[in-house]
Amino acid sequence: MVNEKLKLLKNGISKKECVIVAFSGGVDSSVLASIARSVLGEKAVAVTVKLHSFPARELECAKRVAKEIGIKHKVVYLNELEVPLISENSSNRCYHCKKEILGILNSVKDELGFNVIIEGSNASDLNAYRPGRMAIEEAGDKVYSPYIEFDVNKDDIRHIAAELGLSVTEKSASPCLASRFPYGDSLNEAGIKRVEMAEDFLLKMGFQDLRVREHQKIARIEIHPDQMHLLLQIREDLISYLEGIGFTYVTLDLKGFRSGSMDEIL
Repeated sequence: MVNEKLKLLKNGISKKECVIVAFSGGVDSSVLASIARSVLGEKAVAVTVKLHSFPARELECAKRVAKEIGIKHKVVYLNELEVPLISENSSNRCYHCKKEILGILNSVKDELGFNVIIEGSNASDLNAYRPGRMAIEEAGDKVYSPYIEFDVNKDDIRHIAAELGLSVTEKSASPCLASRFPYGDSLNEAGIKRVEMAEDFLLKMGFQDLRVREHQKIARIEIHPDQMHLLLQIREDLISYLEGIGFTYVTLDLKGFRSGSMDEIL
């Protein structure tokens, strides 16, 4: 099944002739970049859009993985906080953000004289709250979603990544840092940076699959329940660091880690 879907992806992407890959360095976009590089060679370019809400650690990962794949890699910058429809952080924020990102990617595509943008929405995303998907659909034939076309889900993608020997096969998903704030709480550079630094601290302490959600300078930490006793072992250092970077209170969410917890109120 995995080999069959890999063949379908290769065939679908090869027909596009020259493409840019919307590239975050996560497993989804890395598989697409690897396939595009293998079937199109220099006619495939990976493009990463660096926003405030895209952590520096993820940009470094994207650069490393692009080099590993051997694909040409461009980084372009977008200050999403200058766009009121994004910074006001409504429940439709992702739609407006995706439109801005696709606009920049389309400019790069046209500058290179390439045919299409390839992006990594997959079949599993169709069952989740993904307002950005509407922006992709509105872009029409400028954007190609091969995982959707060939019904490739998240598990399939990880199996394909393993087949391709990619180092990010087991990499955890890392949604943008804007997802750490409740809808309706406006986004600003200081708050986003505070969350990024808090998560970097916990990652350096060895924790994985985590989120630091901010509620008006209250840090709500999500980690797996079986790691909570380890967090308490560094309690004093954690409190000292988080208060030092601007959090007023530091809390542990007893429900534990879960992706998209800010969507639970919707």
